Amino acid sequence: MSNVYFTAKITPESVKELIDKAGIEKSIKEHDLCAVKMHFGEKNNTGYVKPELVKPVTKRLKQLGAHAFLTDANTIYTGQRSNAVNHLMLAYEHKFNPESMKCPVIIADGPAGNSYASVEVNLKHFKKTEIAHAVFSAHSLVCITHVKGHMGFGLGGAIKNIGMGCAARTGKFKLHSTVVPVVDTNTCVSCGRCIKNCPAGALTLKDKHSKIVMDTNKCIGCGECVAACNKNVFELQWNEETVNLQEKTVEYCSGALKDKRSFYISFLNRITKNCDCMGKDEPNLLDDIGIIASDDIVAIDQSSADLTNKAYGSDLFRHIWPSIDYTIQLSYAEKIGLGSRKYYLINI
Repeated sequence: MSNVYFTAKITPESVKELIDKAGIEKSIKEHDLCAVKMHFGEKNNTGYVKPELVKPVTKRLKQLGAHAFLTDANTIYTGQRSNAVNHLMLAYEHKFNPESMKCPVIIADGPAGNSYASVEVNLKHFKKTEIAHAVFSAHSLVCITHVKGHMGFGLGGAIKNIGMGCAARTGKFKLHSTVVPVVDTNTCVSCGRCIKNCPAGALTLKDKHSKIVMDTNKCIGCGECVAACNKNVFELQWNEETVNLQEKTVEYCSGALKDKRSFYISFLNRITKNCDCMGKDEPNLLDDIGIIASDDIVAIDQSSADLTNKAYGSDLFRHIWPSIDYTIQLSYAEKIGLGSRKYYLINI
């Protein structure tokens, strides 16, 4: 059974106290190349963990003698985070830069998203995983996560942050390979909103009177059309697909963490229905809860769900994504040895 540490305060001072109480020094050694995995935020979305809350972490890592760097890998959809140049500029725009954070920012899979290492896992879906090279090269890893809902996972926590976020672009395509929406054109009003949101150019309208057409060969399974359409034209079949997506992502998580010491910090604030990859802000679903920290990735995600659901009064993630069983990722991660769903919650 693992320890998970909790504080209800969300301030730079509380971050410092939390990580010290949780024993971050046990996961970090002097001279480590330490990857601080996070999400730098999408354009026009402000749900990401802010730099002033990350800075106490990088400062502590420096005190421990680690060579820390902030990092994330490129996305498979078009936008500012699909290549390292624009991704880095967006990080700087959001105040994640060497001057303010006192450590460099490195896009983990290189300029075009094709810098990766092949890591053996020998699991159900993958024998090998394609892990972004900067993450692979690190001796230790600190994962900073904003907990929220997610259209593919139900719950977007540390497992999703590491498993999907540390995959190189080629790996991300393999993770999404079976997730293609079903299209029901009966309710299509030819508005074109889905076309504007499709990063792969997989959707077309011949004219303003025609119905939407999807090229399934181009579809990357990102689910942006599902989120964009309010007429229920697109539906993800979250039965076999969600099981596969979650299990595959857990296996990539295993690849990313292989032979690494790791530590996790999750922020339970500004919890929204969708992830921070959406290019817009979304309403908060409940009041801010606090911050948790642990050296167990399964325990921190299980406690994220438990604390959120307790504050909401019922299962929030099942409520917002009723067709998705988000516990699949937790049970499979425990099954393959990434951590424990049983934990002690320690208030500080």
